[in-house]
Order: sequence, then structure tokens, then C-alpha cells
Amino acid sequence: MYNLSRLKTVAAVAIFVAASTTAVSANPFNPFEALFGPPREPVTAPAYANPQDDEKELRGDLHRQIVSYRTSEAPGTIIIDTPNTYLYLVLPGGKAMRYGIGVGREGFTWSGVKTIERKAEWPDWTPPPQMINRQPYLPRFVAGGPSNPLGARAMYLSGSVYRIHGTNDPSTIGGHVSSGCIRLTNEDVIDLYSRVPVGAKVVVLPMDGRRASAGAASVD
Repeated sequence: MYNLSRLKTVAAVAIFVAASTTAVSANPFNPFEALFGPPREPVTAPAYANPQDDEKELRGDLHRQIVSYRTSEAPGTIIIDTPNTYLYLVLPGGKAMRYGIGVGREGFTWSGVKTIERKAEWPDWTPPPQMINRQPYLPRFVAGGPSNPLGARAMYLSGSVYRIHGTNDPSTIGGHVSSGCIRLTNEDVIDLYSRVPVGAKVVVLPMDGRRASAGAASVD
């Protein structure tokens, strides 16, 4: 009797386990899913969403900072201090956001008043014919991305081939290195891009001296 009862018990357990296994295989219970819901589809971040931190390569005075700035220009105006390689975004209350920049090398500086005609994120780069003539080894087209010389953002200046843009070489910030464009680190150009609209006024000061009416700055 004992052996028969034991055999019946073992058989019942085996049937229960088999049935349970079949049920689990068909509809497995996941305790984490019960608590937190079904897993979400993975989210792919937009391409190049987080540009490399390149601020550490800058001299101290070239870091983005708010300074006192006297000017007759209205808040929202961009002033390019070509000889000192600074860009000022005029703020209310006698202040400005100052950025370190790279400017045109000898023979490629210019001055005047422009407006921001259009803006682009991770812009493509097509070197103009004049640049190709001077540097025939340049590529004819570079798609937007971290290796693009225009960097993370570009703001195109009206009536010209010039831009305010980022860079893939932050070591050039503070130098007279470009063919006339104004370059910032990618972090700084993203910041500036977020602050200024299309139509913003841009004043580019001459290389031979700052216009007294444009402004004078001092660090707070």
C-alpha cells in the first residue's frame, strides 16, 4: 500500500509539473513586467546630439561668460570683436555674453553690419569656388557631422559667404585662422544658436581697431 500510494503521489506531482511547465512556456510570468509594465522599445538618440566637450582646451578668457559691456547696440545684437577674438551677445542691463572665437587670418578679415539670414543644425559644407582655387586639395562636399569643419551649428550672414559656426578643431579658438568666417567651439555655438533668432543684427568690427560706439567690456 505504501509503495502504491507513493507511486500515485509521484505521478500526480509529475503531471502537475508538466502542466505548469506548459503554461509557463505559453505565457511566462515576469515579476519585473508585473511591477513596471512591459519593456519599452529602445530609443536611439539623434545623431551627434552630444558634441564633444571641448571647453577644456580654451584659455580662461575665451570661456563663455557674462561680462559688463557698454554699447549703444540693442540687446540681442551680436558684436564681433575681431582683433581680440571675442563675440559679444548684447544682454539687457549693460551686460553681454562673451564667447571666444576664431576669426579671419591676415588678408581675410572684414567688417560691416549683417543679419542672420538662416540657421542650420549640423550643416553640410560645400567649399566655395574661391576656396577650392586656393586649396585644391579640399573635398568638394562634407556631410554634416563631428568631422565637418562647420561643426554643430551654423548661422549664415546676409549678403555674404560668411557664417558664424562651430568647429571640429577647438584649438583654433582665439586665433586668426579662417577665410573670414567666425568660429566658436561646438558647445558655444549651440548656446549662441539657441539665443539668437533669424534676423538678429551682427556687427563685425574692423581688425585695425574697435569702434568706440560698438562697446567696451569688463569682466565682472
